[in-house]
Amino acid sequence: MNCLQNLPRSSALPFQSFKSHQRIPLCFVNTLGVKNTADLYRSMAIKATSGSTSSAEITGANEEEEKSGTYSNNMTEAMGAVLTYRHELGINYNFIRPDLIVGSCLQTPNDVDKLRAIGVKTIFCLQQNPDLEYFGVDIEAIRDYAKTFDDIEHLRAEIRDFDAYDLRMRLPAVVGKLYKAINRNGGVTYVHCTAGLGRAPAVALAYMFWVQGYKLSEAHKLLLSKRSCFPKLDAIKSATADIA
Repeated sequence: MNCLQNLPRSSALPFQSFKSHQRIPLCFVNTLGVKNTADLYRSMAIKATSGSTSSAEITGANEEEEKSGTYSNNMTEAMGAVLTYRHELGINYNFIRPDLIVGSCLQTPNDVDKLRAIGVKTIFCLQQNPDLEYFGVDIEAIRDYAKTFDDIEHLRAEIRDFDAYDLRMRLPAVVGKLYKAINRNGGVTYVHCTAGLGRAPAVALAYMFWVQGYKLSEAHKLLLSKRSCFPKLDAIKSATADIA
């Protein structure tokens, strides 16, 4: 299925001609019992440091390990699959196609250099500020460093973590932004969330399905053959129905 096939080639945004769907007002409470991402990360930060006699006794590495463990546990509970993310091990990623990478979040400006070295032209970040704050990532330093180069662009397109409904509702606009960035920059595109296990693979999968002409099942099979992850297929299917 290619959701762009009926649109004129001059279309600037691949979903602009689809009928709009009003978002149903609701107070989304996820499976962790928190009302929003900020509350979730505050809860996770408390869990990560509880049981320690004092923060001074925990080294930076140990604190990151604890935060990673707490994040992984919450991710497993929310996503319904056993998923593990070790932030302390640095950036990790996989090529899904020669021009498309799915991975974890950039942690320092040095990660921009690593991605430039493998031909990345677009860094597409799906994280929200609470995601970044939880692991102490200075997103502005990363963005400012990327701006010093003329061969790479850093973009943000936020999707709430652990929220399949938010993913569904934001997916068309996010994929539209990704589509324009890829057309503008070419080369390799790096799509990431925090762990690169939920939001990022879902966006990559939707892009392959809607734009590149893959069948959803084929794109999903290819994705999983390259990276162990858990994209929310139901959210993609629902978003597809929304824009049909």
